[in-house]
Amino acid sequence: MSELSIENLSMRFDLPNGSSVQALKDVTLKLESGELLAVLGPSGCGKTTLLNIVAGFLAPSEGRVVLNDKTVKGPGLERGMVFQQGALFEWMSVRDNVSFGPRMKGQKASEYADNVDHLLDIVGLRDFKEKAIYELSGGMQQRVALARCLANDPDVILMDEPLGALDALTREKMQGLVLKLWKETGKTIILITHSVEEALLLGERLLVMAPRPGRIHKEYRLPFADLGVGQDLREVKKHPDFGKTREEILGMIWDMEEEIMGRVEEA
Repeated sequence: MSELSIENLSMRFDLPNGSSVQALKDVTLKLESGELLAVLGPSGCGKTTLLNIVAGFLAPSEGRVVLNDKTVKGPGLERGMVFQQGALFEWMSVRDNVSFGPRMKGQKASEYADNVDHLLDIVGLRDFKEKAIYELSGGMQQRVALARCLANDPDVILMDEPLGALDALTREKMQGLVLKLWKETGKTIILITHSVEEALLLGERLLVMAPRPGRIHKEYRLPFADLGVGQDLREVKKHPDFGKTREEILGMIWDMEEEIMGRVEEA
């Protein structure tokens, strides 16, 4: 069981001109093993900064991140990252991309081959395993990125706008795949998105962040992720509480954006 704890996290960026930007302020959060958290908010609310601190790419100005009773002090195999663009090795085959982590850990092909094939089955790419990455569509590349992340068997999967660059139909299919992988693997997932609908569909828990400084404005616990596992997500959107919650959050974020624009105009 993996428990992730974010404790009084703050992040300040000092600028060359002597000023500073407070990206995050006193963010505290605890995630139990197997929870799926979506993080949403206006631009500048610190969503990606928070994810990068959990990943170990940034050291916080104050506070700490604790995973499995150990303070995060840098990147680690227990945390896997899926970026908006897959960050794949274009010249390698699909199978070589997915097996990259195990190979770097010194595992023999006999130890990882079956698992790699299993993961490619799950993401629907077994028939494409010998294809080079540049031969694949954007949606297929993101499937490879998900499989590659899972091949390292991380405790926590971090997703930074992983579906943002996809067309609407492919994005909906990938949302369903994320829910399927979440249920089948039992992994803890933190997903950053700008889409309110996506956050509602995928977030078992949903955080709305407020900007300047970035902080938790409101948290929701939602039924839609569980309802969407193996189901047509368009049907989930017809749930009476889906539209009501979407409008509530949209209004919340709109008010924040208006406040930000007012500050800019005053400046």
